[in-house]
Amino acid sequence: MARNAAPRLMFAGVALTLASACSGGRSTPAAPAPAATRGTDGTVTARTMTLPVLEGFEIAVNRGTRTRTGVPGPRYWQQWADYKLSAELNPVSKRMTGSGTITYSNRSPDTLRTVYIQLLQNIFAPNARHNTNVPWSVEGIELGRVAAQGTTLAAAGGEGPGYEVNGTIMRLRLPKPLPPGGTAELAFDWKLRVPPDGAPRGGQDGEVYYMNYWYPQMAVYDDVNGWQIDQYLGNAEFYMGYGNYDVSLTLPAGWLVTATGTLKNPEEVLTSQTRARLDSARSAAGVVHVVTDLDREPGRSTTAGKDGKLTWHFRAENVRDVSWAASSRYLWDATNAVVGDANNDGRPDTTLIQAFWRPEQKANHWDESARYSRHSIEFFSKYLWPYPYPHMTAVDGPTSCGGMEYPMMTCIGGQWDTLGMYEVTTHEIGHMWFPMMVGSDEKRFAWMDEGLTQFDQSQSMPDFFKGFDDEARNRKNYLEVATPAGGEVELMHHGDRYPNYNAYGVAAYMKPATAMVALRGVLGRDLFHKAFVEYGHRWLYKHPTPYDFFDTFEDVSGRDLSWFWRTWFFETWRLDQAIDSVATVGDSVEIGIENRGRAPMPVPLVITRAGGQVDSLTVPVDVWLGGAKRTTVRVAREPAVKSVEIDPGQEFPDVNRDNQRWPR
Repeated sequence: MARNAAPRLMFAGVALTLASACSGGRSTPAAPAPAATRGTDGTVTARTMTLPVLEGFEIAVNRGTRTRTGVPGPRYWQQWADYKLSAELNPVSKRMTGSGTITYSNRSPDTLRTVYIQLLQNIFAPNARHNTNVPWSVEGIELGRVAAQGTTLAAAGGEGPGYEVNGTIMRLRLPKPLPPGGTAELAFDWKLRVPPDGAPRGGQDGEVYYMNYWYPQMAVYDDVNGWQIDQYLGNAEFYMGYGNYDVSLTLPAGWLVTATGTLKNPEEVLTSQTRARLDSARSAAGVVHVVTDLDREPGRSTTAGKDGKLTWHFRAENVRDVSWAASSRYLWDATNAVVGDANNDGRPDTTLIQAFWRPEQKANHWDESARYSRHSIEFFSKYLWPYPYPHMTAVDGPTSCGGMEYPMMTCIGGQWDTLGMYEVTTHEIGHMWFPMMVGSDEKRFAWMDEGLTQFDQSQSMPDFFKGFDDEARNRKNYLEVATPAGGEVELMHHGDRYPNYNAYGVAAYMKPATAMVALRGVLGRDLFHKAFVEYGHRWLYKHPTPYDFFDTFEDVSGRDLSWFWRTWFFETWRLDQAIDSVATVGDSVEIGIENRGRAPMPVPLVITRAGGQVDSLTVPVDVWLGGAKRTTVRVAREPAVKSVEIDPGQEFPDVNRDNQRWPR
């Protein structure tokens, strides 16, 4: 259809003519001109807007590891690591000693002569670079033996075998090249001082220990970026590869320990009473108090151990990280959640729900934690797809945990009212889907985990607190930043390069969650949800880029949404749609609509008539993409038009609602 045509459309039985006209002297810049793109089958398709090109993605498409439909390519690959780790925590000295091996499998088509290791605890090292507050007088990782392929390596520069540590990244030069399909065993001994409360995302407060990023971990080598070796500076989060973990943790007897994975030696560390209560929780209708205030001592909660110590053995499969928590003061609650058919055997599955917390934290509603976690797991298992892991555990941690996600675990610290405690719990549990199962690069594209999870949180909260509108709260927080000119930064922005945390928070959480609601408004609820879930299924335990997300939605919907991605993810354009005039002309009512912002969006219009009749219609986005800044909608004069409103459901984040209603 020609851009300058005036098509007649039918909406709810109302004849509608879209008459485009020039704006009344407004100087808003026009949208970029359409561009053509060539598909993988050689066809050329007109697109409404150009998107910046990610060079590595283009190369990956040409190599067959990615596609332009959002489906992983036929040659998609990703690396793998098997970890065998052991550690002992001394609560008196607050030190941990560790040792372990990593069997690294090279599934790429490239021969690797150098590999990279993340030493994330080095953010606490003297003179470390960081862009968030970290405690002073703490240490990083103190390395002992470092070995690769059976050879002990020295910390030295050069090109021969050896290693160099730069901040939170170790560059390890292998004694022998690692060919495609080969494996290399790396070995490490290390020590660290557990950072105090104030350490981002974990640490210890003298009573509870949350051990995060406590071991040398392989950096990601992928088909788009090669090695992703950005420094950990504290603000932006993580990009991690998948693997299996075998972990042994030694602590004083009487201390409760919980970790990512399945406890493999419960009979060695838990008394028969504790094991019996835990078993009953797996099928109980309510919450079981596995360890009460009277049980917190060796011989009652845990076994007595040997020489006053116990070693806890955990295994986790196909996860991107392992964390653990320990305290002699924990209570232990447990129940179960029904998650649906997680293993595809035709029967509903359950997962263990756990909460570890101190008695005084009842004031912060930790006695409700297991119930909140169960609801969250069951809700997301229905809304997205079944939760596959053996447990989901909420841990009362140092205040500086705030709320932080780890596979099968969340560390929550601070003070909370009922709403806040549920909110932080459901948000962190939502991260089990993004990025734990759908393994995006949080550091470079924070919205891919935080924004999608913020949106998911906004679905679970009104299911638990009937009538609570979390989407409206997200939209309000976004608009408070977007309304003043220059107040926001685009979403496609490295997480460590925002000018301040407020800009990061809006771009990582509030704006993408709001954009997801707007996208749902564009596509309709059913089609949106189909595309959202399909994106997750396609990229389970893989590493999607933003373009895989964009392309999946376009593939499933069958629509060119380049204008939407450009507007809401690459730019900071504002949406300001206004009813400029309503006038009777002959047997019609003409409604003048202006696009006063730069963001192009459809215009959902609701017309209320005498007698209560309501007509709903939508002015398509193509009107604005064609360059118009004003359009006229003509509707029948009778029954008499009593009111006109743009987007009464407020799905789109318009900066000025006052000009969207007639009469004013």
